[in-house]
Amino acid sequence: MYPRVRAPELPQNYPWLNTEKPLSLQQLKGRVVILDFWTYCCINCLHILPKLKYLEKKYKDSLTVIGVHSAKFDNEKETENIRQAILRYDIEHPIIVDSGFRVWQEYAVRAWPTLMVIDPEGYVIGYVSGEGNRDALDQLIQKLISQHQHKGTIYFQELNLTLEKQQQPLITPLAFPGKVLATTAGLFIADSGHHRLVMSSLEGEILHLIGTGQSGLTDGSFGEAQFFAPQGMAFDEENQILYVADTENHALRRVDLKRQVVETIAGTGEQSHNIRPHGGNGLETALSSPWDLQKVGNSLFIVMAGPHQIWEMNLQTARVTTYAGTGAEGCVDGVLTESAFAQPSGITSDGEELYIADSEVSSIRAVGLIEPQQVRTVCGSGDLFGFGDVDGQGSDVRLQHCLGVEYSQNSLWVADTYNHKIKLVNPGTGSCETVLGDGSVGLEDGEGKNSRFSEPSGLSVMGSVLYIADTNNHAIRRVDLDTLRVTRLEFTGLCAPDVCIPQQT
Repeated sequence: MYPRVRAPELPQNYPWLNTEKPLSLQQLKGRVVILDFWTYCCINCLHILPKLKYLEKKYKDSLTVIGVHSAKFDNEKETENIRQAILRYDIEHPIIVDSGFRVWQEYAVRAWPTLMVIDPEGYVIGYVSGEGNRDALDQLIQKLISQHQHKGTIYFQELNLTLEKQQQPLITPLAFPGKVLATTAGLFIADSGHHRLVMSSLEGEILHLIGTGQSGLTDGSFGEAQFFAPQGMAFDEENQILYVADTENHALRRVDLKRQVVETIAGTGEQSHNIRPHGGNGLETALSSPWDLQKVGNSLFIVMAGPHQIWEMNLQTARVTTYAGTGAEGCVDGVLTESAFAQPSGITSDGEELYIADSEVSSIRAVGLIEPQQVRTVCGSGDLFGFGDVDGQGSDVRLQHCLGVEYSQNSLWVADTYNHKIKLVNPGTGSCETVLGDGSVGLEDGEGKNSRFSEPSGLSVMGSVLYIADTNNHAIRRVDLDTLRVTRLEFTGLCAPDVCIPQQT
């Protein structure tokens, strides 16, 4: 048991979200309070959210969770970007924007995520860092409720809040599209915020909606199937099969376009906490936040953001195994078994190497597919805090939380997500230059750098056209690579789930 320390009061003059007015620990006396120190880029912080939601629902009349957003990246310091993250991840508790790490320092926090527990009398009685602490927190909350009931210092009353999603509901046709994939069969869009896949022609005519639009893990027909924040995809043209990284279900799904059915092929639906390299039968092996996919021959390569690894699924044997990465978070080059990544979130290939958007070290990495299978850093500092916006070559390049990468004609297109830009990288020399976007947040068409995006996350090239999942703009952008003209792709008859029912063909 930790010594009782009076909890420092929360700043009232900082921006607060998901509440009409700032909350104080003084007014929350009589309730158990958990402060969740997080930053929205962090996969470990995202893994905590469903655990907190479980506790919030279980103890809704006696527990208040307050998110303390202490930003890692510069882009995450903007209040509007934090609001978008709240909407994207359906966060239903109050959030304080911890400008300058003031609250972080007052509570002597050292890592994301950290959960600080405050008892009904306003004392800090313990904290936990990292993941996998739900049951321990559950027991602690029960114990505190019992103790303070006995003392008469707990008051049971549900707290009513004004949520961002009530003021800004997600009724756009697309909601936070994470990835896009252009194929000979059509354009596939991971409509992540609507928990579904949209298939259209390359010009925007809707061909199929895959998934009900409600989060869940359900196999079946296109109209019955359910996903949970799907992200990256890979397409088997010969067999007309789409593979999907069903990120928040911690699963891989197979979409058979001929039979029009969805099947789970890997993952148990529960998040794995095993970061050591391992493997097993696809449906018996728990995964952790698969974020993007690349098919090479009979192998499906997976960027597994949760354990900071690259995985491989043998599509003939249905086995999944760690391909590269020790599970430590970092940037270590060399042999596959000694390499390290930091929340890899995008993947592409030229057939000889996999190219990885390694988001938390803001770098592009290459992973060998043929002997000697080595990992190298193409560009970026390789440092967890070595981010920025600098064109150049190799280790002089600075990106900011890049999430997407696409190989085309001996070059890599990179979604430099938190810089709101699209950059072009030479995979051999590591040279990097800004091609699209002026670095400001916006939804503006135009040529080259006279265009604007908002946290673009996914890229796909088909012929002379680059498609961009412009995530926070809820849009797909189309780039003519001959002129670098950026336009918005319009979809005919596409609606948010429950708003209207589009005609399917």
